[in-house]
Amino acid sequence: MRPDVSITTVGAVYGCLGIGAFLAAALPRLLSRLPVSVPIVFLAAGVLLYLTPLPLPEVDPVADRVWAQHLTELCVITSLMGAGLAINRPFGLRSWAATWRLLGVAMPLTIGATALAVWWLLGWPVSAALLVAAALAPTDPVLASEVRVGEPSDAKEDEDEVRFALTSEAGLNDGLAFPFVLAAVALAAAGESWTGGWLTHWAWSDVLVRIGVGVAAGVAIGLLLGQVLFRSRARSLRLAEQGEGFVALAAMFLSYGVTEALHGYGFLAVFATACALRRSERSHGYNKVMHAFVEQVERLLMALLLFAVGAFVASGGLASLTWRGAAIGVLLHLLIRPATGWIAQLRGPGRPNERAATAFFGIRGIGSLFYLAYALGEGEFGAYAREMWAVVVFAVLISVVVHGVAATPVTRYLDRHSAKAGPS
Repeated sequence: MRPDVSITTVGAVYGCLGIGAFLAAALPRLLSRLPVSVPIVFLAAGVLLYLTPLPLPEVDPVADRVWAQHLTELCVITSLMGAGLAINRPFGLRSWAATWRLLGVAMPLTIGATALAVWWLLGWPVSAALLVAAALAPTDPVLASEVRVGEPSDAKEDEDEVRFALTSEAGLNDGLAFPFVLAAVALAAAGESWTGGWLTHWAWSDVLVRIGVGVAAGVAIGLLLGQVLFRSRARSLRLAEQGEGFVALAAMFLSYGVTEALHGYGFLAVFATACALRRSERSHGYNKVMHAFVEQVERLLMALLLFAVGAFVASGGLASLTWRGAAIGVLLHLLIRPATGWIAQLRGPGRPNERAATAFFGIRGIGSLFYLAYALGEGEFGAYAREMWAVVVFAVLISVVVHGVAATPVTRYLDRHSAKAGPS
């Protein structure tokens, strides 16, 4: 919000925030049996309210890039903390086989295919095409509440192969997409040249070192906090006995801040911290307390950001979108992700219908908005900024609507067939 806004605008904003917070609490239960997701409602609310004559502030992620970057960043790390706390399955190469397939096969293939589509359809430089592809690569833990693992539980039905694969994939690929974003920035700075020292520096520093630091710092912080919260000799530090849910935010911010200061990937660290913290006492009820608090914060941030996306759309944010740019989002969701997701899971765990659902639900959302805002502040993409925002936001809109409508009926279908088939 800019400093010259009127008192009427301030009142309108606070009123909308109050209504939004109430709806964020009520809608999940009201919509639980309907093929309409909470993100769809907030997205539509943003569009409709900004079509009225209410004196609401302008939403422009190009002009207010720093705000867009840090608000989306906060939402993503909050969601990653919740996702890590929710996962019941012990970490392992075989038990997480679906995750490794989606990360090692589906994500690189998706980036390559999307970059090729952007380059071919829009005629942009390779760096710009790679940036859009990298921003749209990670699946989103924020908007996937209907198809991800629920609250911490040992119940088998809460961790079927689809929910687990989508949750663990989203938890890790939000960090693993960062090297590709940085590659696009470096390529643009090098004048589209693949020669020179940047490629070697990128492979060593941005891929190996920063990923290693992110995972190591996250696990170390999670185990250390687990020791303090659950087993500290000082009773005042055994906060698990006191049920203070906001300690999860302390763990999240500590992990992210320390890792970023060490030049590692904070997104990876937050998810690793949450998984390690859960591992410290897997069945302890405090995990539910922390998860519930984080989920409430995440829901509020999601509502705010989806409302802002709707406002951006209603204010002409898609004016720069051409049919070729729109085709990128359609191809990504209806062809590229389903195909790469299916290829990645060939002969993998789960039944064919479960693998098909996992391939289909390549949800894009807040993470994509963060990466685009971040890269536009770091790289030389100014000439394409507005069209990039239009392309990425349109792809997110498709995901919100298509996946939001499909989530409830598809998960019910899978649950019914899983119950009939028994253990896989």
